[in-house]
Amino acid sequence: MNVAQPIPYKAEGPQPLLREIPCGADYPVDALGPLSEAVQAVQRATQAPAAIAAQSALSVASLAVQAHADVETLAGYSPTSVFCLTVAQSGERKSGCDKLVMSGLREFERDQSSEYSDDMANWSLAQKLWAAKRDRLLKEASGSKPDKAAAAEADLKAMGPEPAQPLSPKLTASEPTIEGLVKLYLVGQPSLGLFSDEGGGFLGGHAMNSDNRMKTVAGLSKLWDGEPPDRVRAGDGAVTLYGRRLAMHLMVQPVAARPLLSDPIASGQGFLARFLITEPISNIGGRLQRPDARVADAAGVAMSGRLVEILSQPKPVDEDKPQELRPRALRLSGGAKDLLFEYYQATEMAQGRGGDFEHIKSFASKSAEQAARIAGVLTLWRDLNAQEVTLEVMANAIQLALFYLGEAKRLAETAMVTQRIEEAEHLRRWLLDSWPDHANKMGRDSTTILPRDVVLYGPGAFRETPKAKALLSVLVEHQWLHQLEAGTIVDGAARSLAFQIERGQ
Repeated sequence: MNVAQPIPYKAEGPQPLLREIPCGADYPVDALGPLSEAVQAVQRATQAPAAIAAQSALSVASLAVQAHADVETLAGYSPTSVFCLTVAQSGERKSGCDKLVMSGLREFERDQSSEYSDDMANWSLAQKLWAAKRDRLLKEASGSKPDKAAAAEADLKAMGPEPAQPLSPKLTASEPTIEGLVKLYLVGQPSLGLFSDEGGGFLGGHAMNSDNRMKTVAGLSKLWDGEPPDRVRAGDGAVTLYGRRLAMHLMVQPVAARPLLSDPIASGQGFLARFLITEPISNIGGRLQRPDARVADAAGVAMSGRLVEILSQPKPVDEDKPQELRPRALRLSGGAKDLLFEYYQATEMAQGRGGDFEHIKSFASKSAEQAARIAGVLTLWRDLNAQEVTLEVMANAIQLALFYLGEAKRLAETAMVTQRIEEAEHLRRWLLDSWPDHANKMGRDSTTILPRDVVLYGPGAFRETPKAKALLSVLVEHQWLHQLEAGTIVDGAARSLAFQIERGQ
């Protein structure tokens, strides 16, 4: 019988696969002010992390108010539009939060769609009558009788413009290309939301493939900045869409978020820094409260009334151009502006060498503006006619902006971790925490492991022999495992491939 002899290995012992990332701070729900009650209700109803409910509420509130005012910042005025990115596993009830928060929006869209169908029917008839009259007059104007031609030409000039087609009432899109978004602006509302509880479809779709990523990132960044998007097409000429606004919330799983967080195009263009990003601690395994329909109903009602009330208000648009917004100016009070400047100074100094935000400069440099935008959303949600942001609201907005900066710093440290290393770390934890229980039940030595053990008992994602062997090899490279000599007896049989587990300190 062969005696188990590990292949020689380096004396320094196991090496970490990745840096231990600290858990994120609790979401400061109270700082959401007029949104906090709704967020707490949604969190109670779904038992999802509070940050998921908060992201949904903040982004939907932004969609509701962004048409009405631009908020003062330290460098002028910015849209009250926010882009949110929520990273959470499947099963965290992302869709449940979104459904409750957006129930009022969906109700409003349904009502508007019914009116739109009637308006389209009336417009279709009016347009056909207008076209028929124009064609008849054109024919008469080109006739041989001068007096009749002159009269027809006069009637043509008096006809006025073609009847305007009713605007599409659609307020949201989930997976558009930038061209599709521009097309929706052309036929529909000047204030839109890009919302998806399966944001991986957008990030992995046509809009963000290698050919279109630069164009999509640049187009969405312009919309966040409040700049007009352009459309240039052969035959149509160039169109510049002034007075448009976009709010955004993408919910994505970690495997879909990692490539975006490490994408040099998204980072280099400042696209990621335009997002309020969070990856909350999972609640899976601890959601033990009995579901209560009354709690869910109350959560839906918590935002719906106010949301429908704001969406029903006439948008400030150009008198002759109903698709061009003319948002008013929402000023900062003297105290709010002073506090925002102090925050700007603090985040600016923290970007220097050795500072807390040295490695997330793009996020830190936009954080003061993010605070102003959040303050604008909270102010207008409470009072759509408010004239200024108060000191109290700005203090809350800065607390929220600091939370998001902390998340950006924390998540930046995981951005470059490859999926292979992440999976190897998952397997390492399973070997240390769960494998001993399986081995003891089988009367096995828990210090050794075979590829077939991972396939039969390991995490579900690793239950294929090629994948199990590949990840075990990664752990060998990092000295968490040591390969035993071929022929070593494990579980009563000679094994061609077996490993000894190193548990470290």
